Amino acid sequence: MKVEQKGHTTTIKDTESSFEAFLEKLTSQYNSFKSVNLIIDVTHDKSFNMSCLKQFSDLAKTHKKNKKSFVVVAEDIDFNKVPASINTVPSLLEAHDIIEMEEIERDLGF
Repeated sequence: MKVEQKGHTTTIKDTESSFEAFLEKLTSQYNSFKSVNLIIDVTHDKSFNMSCLKQFSDLAKTHKKNKKSFVVVAEDIDFNKVPASINTVPSLLEAHDIIEMEEIERDLGF
């Protein structure tokens, strides 16, 4: 797991041997990330699929309750089938754009 801090956003890249190991590590260290916007980058994991994505559901809901953004960057996903509760985009640039828009919405009180 590689962690990069940039402003009010933390990007976590999956460098583990399996998705389950990555999710377990992320979940166990979640308290250190709960006060920042999170980008979860799983683009290097070629075995990542929709069932893996759905396992982020609880973390995404918890993070949104803390009024912070949670965005997953994934490739080769059918974005039409992604649950509405999980922001999923194909690139890091789009992830940063989503966070920026959500920050503006929170500032305006939406």
